[in-house]
Formats: sequence, C-alpha cells, structure tokens
Amino acid sequence: MTDLTETQRTVLTAATARADRLALPLPEHIRGGAAKKVVTGLLTRGLVEEAPAIDGAPVWRDAGDAGALTLVATDAAFAALGLTPPAAEALAAVADANGVEPAGPIDADDAAPEASEPAPTPAEKPRFRAGTKQAQLIAMLEAPEGATVPEIAEATGWRLHTVRGAIAGALKKRLGLTIASEKVDGRGRVYRVTP
Repeated sequence: MTDLTETQRTVLTAATARADRLALPLPEHIRGGAAKKVVTGLLTRGLVEEAPAIDGAPVWRDAGDAGALTLVATDAAFAALGLTPPAAEALAAVADANGVEPAGPIDADDAAPEASEPAPTPAEKPRFRAGTKQAQLIAMLEAPEGATVPEIAEATGWRLHTVRGAIAGALKKRLGLTIASEKVDGRGRVYRVTP
C-alpha cells in the first residue's frame, strides 16, 4: 500500500510511533470535513479501527449504546508504512527463543490467506512459552466458557486493541489456532479456541 496521501501518512506515522497506537489527536490542520474524509479513507482500508475510548483516550465519535470511540492504528498501518508491528516483533523474539523460524516481514499478501491454503496441522504449530501473557490468553480462550476482550484485558493488563491484535495476529495467523466468537447475553462477544 504505497498510495497513501501525505495526510494519511502523517496520521499513521504519528499513530504507529505511539505505544497505544492511537491515531488521535489528528494534526491541527486536519479539521471538520477534511478530518472525516481522512479517517473514512483509513477506516475503509483497514489501516485504523474504532475502539472504546478508555483511560482518557481522545474521542473520535460517540456511538450511542457502544459509548465513546477512539481510533487505533492496525497492523496493516505498520505494513503500509513498511514497518513491523511491535506485537509481531515481540512474537518473533519469542519464536526465536523457542527455535521457531520467524514468519518474516508483514506484507499485503499475508493479510488474507488464499482459500486453498491448508490450515497448519498441530505438528506444524509453533510452540509458546508457559507462564507468558500469551499462554494466559490461550488458556482463557480454551476454557469452556471462553473469554471476552475486556476480561482478557483485565487479566493480562493489555489494552483492548492489543487483545484483539493478539487474537487476530499471534493466535490466528502465527499459531494457526481457530478462534470462534459468539454474542452471549450479559457478557457480549465471547471468544473460544475451537478444534
């Protein structure tokens, strides 16, 4: 993705430099209709996503019952800038420590696997270290009751977007786990590892 506008590149560069990946606040010269146009373009391309605005995060919009939302850069934003997401760097270090061949840099072709690609067999799945937050996350998802993103965030101390990124990136793409989700009354969206 090299067809970013200069404004989009500025917003993504700032967001990827922040530890929390927040795309807000936008640069001062981007206001009103221009801000909406820039953000809509980034949302449409999956370079940013809306997430609950917690811990005093700047608010992008109020979604009514869903509450205040902010904007967070996705792993695709790092790839669009030619960068490796921090979570992928940390996972690569863990894989290297465990003798697993790293997956290499992220590129647009890795975003969606071909339908004909076979799922990795259990023997091919990389190992992970016991006692880590990733191991804790997997244990929570393997429990019969599963876990919600807020429950995982509370247990691990991660931010909500970090939990979602770990599920989509580390667990699904890197470890080849199948994660199912369903809405459960009184809990919200619950995630589980399925065979």
